[in-house]
Amino acid sequence: MKKNSKIINIQGVEYLRIPIKTKILTPEDDILNIVKGCITGEIEDNDIISISESPLAITQGRAIPVSELKIGWLANFLWRFVSNVDYGIGLRAPESMQCAIDECGAPRILFAAIVGGIGRFVGRRGKGDFYRLAGMQAALIDAATTSPVPPYENCVIKGPKDPEKEAQKIKDETGYECCVMDINDIGGCWMIGGSDGINKEFMEKVMKDNPQGQGDELTPICLIRKVS
Repeated sequence: MKKNSKIINIQGVEYLRIPIKTKILTPEDDILNIVKGCITGEIEDNDIISISESPLAITQGRAIPVSELKIGWLANFLWRFVSNVDYGIGLRAPESMQCAIDECGAPRILFAAIVGGIGRFVGRRGKGDFYRLAGMQAALIDAATTSPVPPYENCVIKGPKDPEKEAQKIKDETGYECCVMDINDIGGCWMIGGSDGINKEFMEKVMKDNPQGQGDELTPICLIRKVS
């Protein structure tokens, strides 16, 4: 067993999570080739491949340097009304708010902000009305300074495009089930895309303690293996 492997017990069954280290990924990398190279000699029958969402997004060219962003008046206005969250800045910065507007469109973000504001006014704090209406891509945006890995510490990282299709492509090419996960260190764990044989509820349980880490571990790929 590798020293950085971790075991979790789910309903009496143990699963081994094996984080796999890579180089720092760039838009020049193809995630399928990266995965195929990393799992060679490591993967076993019935393993599941998990990929972190931000590194996938980086390979799609979705890490945007702050210096390249043009912040509009709407982003400069709306970010001030975003609530603080425990897991990071989120859209409480003009740069990340601008990316949300670019991704989702100004009308949708403005509508979500109005409804979210009304919700807070009537006591619906913490209900997630803004992100539910703005959509998944708004929720997946990582603000600048979120990543500790250069050169991405000064980038806003948008959510990956078509995570379900990317996961299915990896399964089709490798023969192993694959999913894309959005996980943080305070208990947030969501599967945002998976191949056709993946169980979303299981993946969110087996990865809930973030075995890949949240810092500069450079382990965007993880193998999940049933051991008992």
